Parts: sequence; structure tokens; C-alpha cells
Amino acid sequence: MQLTLEPFDVDGAYRLLAAHLEGPVAAEPYVQAVEYDPELRRWYVRFTCEGRDATTIYFDLHERTLRYEVYFLPEPPGNLLELYEFLLRRNHTMYGARFSLGPEGDVYLVGRVALEHLSENELDRIIGVLYELVERWFQPVVRLAYGLGA
Repeated sequence: MQLTLEPFDVDGAYRLLAAHLEGPVAAEPYVQAVEYDPELRRWYVRFTCEGRDATTIYFDLHERTLRYEVYFLPEPPGNLLELYEFLLRRNHTMYGARFSLGPEGDVYLVGRVALEHLSENELDRIIGVLYELVERWFQPVVRLAYGLGA
């Protein structure tokens, strides 16, 4: 049964997230852990990757949106112009998430969905998109960021 939400239904969004992330998502073999921090209204979904040891998706529940992000790469020591151009060109064709720079210069994958569009299928799509983007772009970005060529 698919749960759908009324616009701006933060309590319903909480129930949907808790049930889906802590249930079927946590049971997937590639998922290492699902945790919830009630003070931040944040879920952490850690999953295994082939291109790096693991990745964690942070799901932050807000009054009208669900924000999600993946810490992708620490601020690189050099090749910033080439790296930023590469990331911006990827953003042009990506769907569901985009590369972003954090306050300290670290690279993230980020996205946001309005609560009225949140569903189990949408959560699965978000997880799949983030997994695919990490698998596809992590190694090329590391090579570029550390001067090894893309």
C-alpha cells in the first residue's frame, strides 16, 4: 500500500519516512545501517558502494520539504577550476540531485522534494539516484581533484 501525503503534512511525512527507511530500506542487503536523530529530525542511511567503502544519505525533514544530501568529497587541495567546471557540467544533465559546495568547500550531492510529492516510490528513486551518482562520478572526481586526470 502506497502512502500519499496531504500538502505540508509533516507528521505523515515522519510516519512514511520512519516506516519505509527503517523497514524495507533497512532490510536491503546493500544497506549497512539506518539511524534516526530526533533532535535534528534526520535519518542516516548508510549503504555499501563499489567505488568507495560506503556512503551515507542524510534525510532532513522540514515543515514543507524533505532535504537530502550525501557528503561526496572533502575540499580538494588543487585543480579547483577544472573540478568545479566538471561538476557544473554534470549538474546540467543530472536529475534528482546536484553537486554543491558546503561552507568549508567540501563537495556534496544535494536535493529536495516537497512533502506533497513524498511517497515510498519517491524515496526509493532518491536513494537509487544518489547511489548511481556516487558510483558513476566518485572515482572520476577523485582523479580530477587530485590531479590524476578525469
